[in-house]
Amino acid sequence: MKKRILPIIVLLLSTAGLAQAKDDKLGVTFDLTYMSKWLSKGAEVYGQQGALFETIDLDLYGTGFGVKVTHRNATASGYVDKQRFDFRPYYKSQLFEGESYATNYNISCGYEHYPGLARNKANTTFEWIFAFSWPDILPEGFTPRYIAHYEYPAGSNYEYSYITGWVHRFGLGYDMTVPELPKPLHLSAEVAYTDGLGGAAHDWSHATFGISTGLKITDNLSFVPGLYHQVSMDDSVCRRDVTYCILSMKYGF
Repeated sequence: MKKRILPIIVLLLSTAGLAQAKDDKLGVTFDLTYMSKWLSKGAEVYGQQGALFETIDLDLYGTGFGVKVTHRNATASGYVDKQRFDFRPYYKSQLFEGESYATNYNISCGYEHYPGLARNKANTTFEWIFAFSWPDILPEGFTPRYIAHYEYPAGSNYEYSYITGWVHRFGLGYDMTVPELPKPLHLSAEVAYTDGLGGAAHDWSHATFGISTGLKITDNLSFVPGLYHQVSMDDSVCRRDVTYCILSMKYGF
């Protein structure tokens, strides 16, 4: 898998190098995120434990190309073998600029590496993510979005080959201005259809409702708190409703 993903990263870096002449700025963002529960596509990855994510996001000279590297681990013992590294090149841009149906999109592919497990047990070749949003198609403040995940194993003889499948997420966000806050409150709602991923049933699996905002600490540092509630509708993904928080510190330059 490393041999497959390396050419993708090299291609992104080469493309960015061609654009460097018109935009010399390499964007770098460090993100430290705490989750009281990590719900990955609706499933509780670390049970009752929280999660800590450390991410480096490289925005390659404003070309739309970038690379994210993330380390994920539980906040308590018992899940050492489930810590993982994600390597995710991406491309984001906009279609139909200036039209009411202008479409923002972000397409990425990721390789998941579990250092505590044998390669044929847990690693997946790719998780493709196709994310689309339409910021101008509804009245101001409302943004509908659609996100599709597709995941499959690294080799034909690997264990957990049943993980292959899709998750489709349909969401709506609303930015509500509050005079007392420097940035709007972001209200979100989405419903997900899990299409066999991880051996789950093919059914509407969960709905998630959230509220978050951003607080500027310095010119480069921001704090993003959020509170979420998942309504679970399919026991093959999650057996109970879950309320959790996400707290992120982001430093960019």
